[in-house]
Amino acid sequence: MSYLLPHLRSGWAVDRAIVAEEERLVVIRFGHDWDEACMVMDEVLAGVAETIKNFAVIYVVDTAEVPDFNALYELYDPSTVMFFFRNKRLMVDLGTGNNNKINWAMRDKRDFVDIVETAYRGARKGRGLVTAPKDYSTRYRY
Repeated sequence: MSYLLPHLRSGWAVDRAIVAEEERLVVIRFGHDWDEACMVMDEVLAGVAETIKNFAVIYVVDTAEVPDFNALYELYDPSTVMFFFRNKRLMVDLGTGNNNKINWAMRDKRDFVDIVETAYRGARKGRGLVTAPKDYSTRYRY
């Protein structure tokens, strides 16, 4: 499904995408197009891209093709989704302890849209950390 999403093929393109967008939230999925977790996440991203186009833009970056950000953003997971607003990284508290990124493949499109909406509203108010509407911690899943 990654073929439906715009790819950023260089470090310069990633920087331009983050810096140039003034009004919308920038959502970037870092990973590999051939990875199963990325395929699941890309399906969700492609499914919600039309819904959130007024307040967010989605890009895909292959970490093997663009390794410039691997150490900077600690991109060690198969699929990592990060949020940026006006050239600043936006942290989202999902209840997992890692507020910098979503490092698992989400399967529910509505949950992802809710996270993006919450992140956008918080970013517009100048907040650097927003709390997701749902707790994604694994301690209550048996």
